[in-house]
Amino acid sequence: MSTVALSGSDTIQLNNRVLTDLADQNCVELTFPNDIAQVKTGKNGNSIYALNETGKQCELKIRIIRGSSDDQYLNNLLIQQQNNFAGTVLNSGTFIKKIGDGQGNIGSDTYVLGGGVFTKQVEGKMNVEGDTEQSISMYMMKFSNAPRAIS
Repeated sequence: MSTVALSGSDTIQLNNRVLTDLADQNCVELTFPNDIAQVKTGKNGNSIYALNETGKQCELKIRIIRGSSDDQYLNNLLIQQQNNFAGTVLNSGTFIKKIGDGQGNIGSDTYVLGGGVFTKQVEGKMNVEGDTEQSISMYMMKFSNAPRAIS
């Protein structure tokens, strides 16, 4: 029998708030931009291995409906960070993918986000030809760690 994965009903939670005003396309995207280890091979095939702790960092992009209550919530957090960076309370949360096996069983693929800050401003634009992107706020964050657990 083949293995299947049915994805749907994913959730993103930041600081105990479940975000529901998500937009279209990749409304939540979590990536790991850095390698977790480095390998260097030298003379006679001798190799050196080094753990890269920055490999634990993750980047989070969230596409929110512009002007929604979640947009207002995230914008307030961003303003607080900008107004008093040293006093910023780091963000935490979870990104949970629900995975079905085709037999009615559902598991969770969970990333536990810790030590998060906003890394970019929210951009904006005006378009008169029906570009729906003008109604989306994109939040860019970086977390110091995001271990994954599958249950």
